[in-house]
Amino acid sequence: MTTTLEIKSDISYKSPGKFEETRFEKIHNEIFKNSAEASIIVAKEIALLIKSRQKENKSCVLGLATGSSPIKVYNELVRMHKEEGLSFKNVITFNLDEYYPMTKESNQSYYYFMHQHLFNHIDINPDNINIPDGTISIQQLNQYCLDYEKKIINAGGLDFQLLGIGRTGHVGFNEPGSHINSGTRIITLDHITKVDASGDFNGIGNVPKRAITMGVSTILRSKRIVLMAWGQNKADIIKRTIQGDISSEIPATFLQNHTNTTFVLDESASSELTRFKTPWLVGDCIWTQELKSKAIVWLCQNTKQSILKLTDRDYNNNGMSDLLASGTSAYDLNINMFNVLQHTITGWPGGKPNTDDSNRPERANPTKKRIILFSPHPDDDVISMGGTFAKLIKQGHDVHVVYQTSGNIAVTDDEALKFAEVCNDFMDKSTSEINFKSVISFINAKKQGEIDSAEVRKLKGIIRRRESYAATRYIGLKDENTHFLDLPFYETGLVQKNPLGSTDIAIVKDIIAKIEPHQVFAAGDLADPHGTHEVCLNAIFAAMAQLKSESYMNECWLWLYRGAWHEWEIHEIDMAVPLSPDEVLLKRHAILYHQSQKDRVMFQGNDSREFWVRAEDRNKNTAKLYDDLGLAEYEAIEAFKRFEY
Repeated sequence: MTTTLEIKSDISYKSPGKFEETRFEKIHNEIFKNSAEASIIVAKEIALLIKSRQKENKSCVLGLATGSSPIKVYNELVRMHKEEGLSFKNVITFNLDEYYPMTKESNQSYYYFMHQHLFNHIDINPDNINIPDGTISIQQLNQYCLDYEKKIINAGGLDFQLLGIGRTGHVGFNEPGSHINSGTRIITLDHITKVDASGDFNGIGNVPKRAITMGVSTILRSKRIVLMAWGQNKADIIKRTIQGDISSEIPATFLQNHTNTTFVLDESASSELTRFKTPWLVGDCIWTQELKSKAIVWLCQNTKQSILKLTDRDYNNNGMSDLLASGTSAYDLNINMFNVLQHTITGWPGGKPNTDDSNRPERANPTKKRIILFSPHPDDDVISMGGTFAKLIKQGHDVHVVYQTSGNIAVTDDEALKFAEVCNDFMDKSTSEINFKSVISFINAKKQGEIDSAEVRKLKGIIRRRESYAATRYIGLKDENTHFLDLPFYETGLVQKNPLGSTDIAIVKDIIAKIEPHQVFAAGDLADPHGTHEVCLNAIFAAMAQLKSESYMNECWLWLYRGAWHEWEIHEIDMAVPLSPDEVLLKRHAILYHQSQKDRVMFQGNDSREFWVRAEDRNKNTAKLYDDLGLAEYEAIEAFKRFEY
């Protein structure tokens, strides 16, 4: 994978078509390790374009996007302005879209988003900012859209268009069915788009049904297009866009017709592309042990056979003949792979005392380990590894669960109101930290998009906290081993959080230093809708890096679990912990103690199932995959990957 995107002041790039990497891809793309690294490169390209136009005494016309994908680009542009003197005085901007109807003052409006993340922090002329107006009357809307198009043309056209992509394949709000010749217009939002936006609006019922958007033809007239996509939840639509046929059902595929488009992706978003998913179908491979494992598991699933039944013909007929060309037989490959997977399975996630641990995922010693289980939200612990959590306690380890954020934003107003009314009826308000009558009044009068008051956020945080105590007590953890960090980055009252700060890292560092763990479990599931898991994991990485010189860190192993959104692929698993039927039931009951997250999940993403159902189905599916590969049959399996920090 490449880690640099060539930048030229004349904006000269490869044309789309068949690349040397793979015959499958129809749009030029660049892959980066993470979104932060990629965003800096994109911001540098924009900065170079602005500067080149300044030297020519010309305006620079930018088409801008909203959503989570471009935020780090805007952060970097703001940094360049403040620290390097990058001026935006010659810049004219046109935003892609806006919800309709939508007032500028609403914190869900794209007007608010753009000013919050970019325009309020740079020296752009306010008259040069163009964002579709969500307050235009329906009678004037058609003419307004025509005028928006004309204004872009009069500015000289878009020099650079920044795009994200929705799970429907929309660019801007050009939903499935949009025509290649479509211009700026009002459009009805797809149900999936509304589901994805529901967290920002405190429920799908509050998401506007329509939006104003630039058209496909407007976007395609841009001189340069960069589309950014981050995370596993974008992987499928990225594959379909880059490798599929052009179709109005996936409007982003129209970008295959543009001669100067680059998709900028992180490793997760690119993971379904053929050259990464199944590179042996593209060309010759360097057969590392990891790639062998990935290929053999794929071969079993493709041929519907267990590992030990694979033959030379199976390998030869599925693009893996070069694995056998070196003289290795299918039998040897199969036995090796079977043993690799067999050695991942253990009922002793903290290590089994007094045993040979050479083929076990965890060390036997020390027999009683100090363990930190980091949980980004106050339920990820039991959702993701509730069975393993209970085993570690039962097997006598000193287990500490550490909740990194309050989780208050995921509590509905109705849930908070119910608790407030009960407390108001029964508590002595003179001894309470919260004025519940004030909370009740606030929630009853709350406007759509209004940020919760400090008291409301406190109440919602307490609700999550008490649910966590109930769940951890149920599986046997002592109260003194339950810790709540309430990391500051989370406490904005908004879906959009602050960047990770030194204070957040210091708090995480202090709890690690206090416990001096032999094991740390942390959420490696980066597909949660609003990025909290990623920020929490980065805080742990940063804290452990700062503590690396401490002697106790030499004995500390880091295990990553995945949660409600995705599971590790079989070839990625380093430790598989089987669960009995009773342990599956115990885990379910522990999850159900988080009652504020039951029935109406606020941030469920594209999955309508409740978290306990997702967790159970995922764990049972992992067990079935092991069974299908010819290993022992279990009721369920929780999976972990060891991370070398």
